[in-house]
Amino acid sequence: MTVTFKPSDITLPKTWHSLKPLWQGDETAVQEGLPHSQLAPAWQILLLGDGSPTRHLQLLTGERTEVDVIDMSPIGLDPDNAPAQLQVVPGPRLRRQVWLRTASGQRLAYATSWWEASHVDDYLQNRSIPIWASLARLRTELYRDVQGLYYGHSPELEKAFGQPGPFWGRHYLFWHHGQPFTLIYEVFSPYLERYLGPTSLSERE
Repeated sequence: MTVTFKPSDITLPKTWHSLKPLWQGDETAVQEGLPHSQLAPAWQILLLGDGSPTRHLQLLTGERTEVDVIDMSPIGLDPDNAPAQLQVVPGPRLRRQVWLRTASGQRLAYATSWWEASHVDDYLQNRSIPIWASLARLRTELYRDVQGLYYGHSPELEKAFGQPGPFWGRHYLFWHHGQPFTLIYEVFSPYLERYLGPTSLSERE
């Protein structure tokens, strides 16, 4: 899996790209799942499952999943407009933003993650490769705890993906040895419909 580090062609503000939700769900929605008329089964596996999205994207597209790192910013103890679960990640913190894309350049997802700054190098020994690849190399045992779902708009992501919204996203905690060590917020491009089908079964009617 190869990686490039380059500036995005989207002007990056001193913040991150969150969705303006039309709908959002909490842990109950994650545990129970959504009606298929709202979110199709294949998309539920991607969004609600505890597997690696980087690995899933690679399997779906048949291409290496590569990462463009667009931000590595120390934020101290700032809440950073992040989901409330950020408070369980010890501070001071570091924010990392990336695009996940195919080797041929198609952007598939956007992710922001928040790490305890003093320990980020323990888990991201090479900060420019996918988190999944870093943790797999370390044989790190972890639990991906999906906490929330979002369906909404982001003009910045619409421009970056080259796809109209609304978009589906989620946030989750990574746990290791019973302790939370990072919070991750991900948004997926509708481009993935060519592999997963429409996001809802009602779109097929």
